[in-house]
Amino acid sequence: MAPDTVSLRYFLVLAQELNFTRAAARIGIAQPALSARIRRLEADLGTPLLVRNTRSVALTPAGAALAESAPPALAALDRAWDTARSAAAGERGTLRIGYSLSTGAETAPALVDRLMRSSPALEVRAAPMATPEITPAVADGRLDAGITRGEQPGRGVRRFLLRRMRVGVQLAQHHPLAGHPEIEITDAAAYPLRLPDRTANPVVHDQLSALFRDTRPHAQLHTPALSVDMSQRDLRDGVTLAPAGEAAATAQPAGLTWRPLRGAPGLTIHLVLPREPSPLHRRVRTVAKALAHELHWLPD
Repeated sequence: MAPDTVSLRYFLVLAQELNFTRAAARIGIAQPALSARIRRLEADLGTPLLVRNTRSVALTPAGAALAESAPPALAALDRAWDTARSAAAGERGTLRIGYSLSTGAETAPALVDRLMRSSPALEVRAAPMATPEITPAVADGRLDAGITRGEQPGRGVRRFLLRRMRVGVQLAQHHPLAGHPEIEITDAAAYPLRLPDRTANPVVHDQLSALFRDTRPHAQLHTPALSVDMSQRDLRDGVTLAPAGEAAATAQPAGLTWRPLRGAPGLTIHLVLPREPSPLHRRVRTVAKALAHELHWLPD
C-alpha cells in the first residue's frame, strides 16, 4: 500500500534535520504527532526508516533510499494535481474561438491575448468567420466561443454583452465633415454611404441602414463589389462615407479618419458561449468580463 503523502513529506523534513524536535518545529506540529506519523509510515512500508537512540537519529538503508526517491515522485504528483486543478478551472485544454471580421481589428485580439497570458497552459485557436456561421458553430460544439458584432439570432447559446461602441463614419481626412468633432446624421446622409454586404452581417447592416431611413433627401446606400476593399479608394477620394463602429478609429488606414454620428444608437459586440457551460467556458466568461471592465468597453 502506498503511504499517504503527508507522512511522506514529514519524513523528508525529518531526513534533513535528523532531529525530531527540530523537524516538528519546522513542520509546525507536536513532536509526539510527528513520531506517530513516522511509525505509521514504517508500518505501511513494513521496514524501519530510522535508527533511533536517546542521542541521535540516523537513516536506515531503506530510509536513505526513500529520502532520495521520494522528492521527484512527490513533485510529479504535485504537477498532476496542478494539472487537474487547472483543467477544472478551465485554464488548460484547447479553446476554439470564431470571431467576425469586424471584431478582428481590436476586440478579438485583446480577448485572445488576455486568455493566453492569464492561462499559459491553454491553447487558443482563433479564426475569422462569417458572422452568421458563428452562433450555429457554438451551438453544435464546433466552436467553444464566438465573438460577434450585433446580437445574432440562433438557439442553443448564451450571449453576453462584451462591448458597446459609438457609431460613426469613416471618411477621408480632407473631407469637409472631418473637421467636425461629431457629425449630424443628416449631414452624413448628404453623401453616398458605403455599407458592407448584408449577407456578411444582416443584423448590423440593418442597424446601420436604419440610421438613414428617414433622412431627407433619402441617403444613397450602396455595397462595394468587393466585400473587403483594401484600396478604399472611394473613401480616400472623399466621395463616400462608411458607417462604422468606433473601433475603426484605432486601426485607420492612412488618409482616413473616423468621426462619431451625433445621437446614433450604439453598436454592440457579444461573447457567444454554449448554453451548458463547462469550466473552460466559465473561464472565458470570467476573463472577458474582467477585460471589458478594465478597458471600459461597457459604460457604467
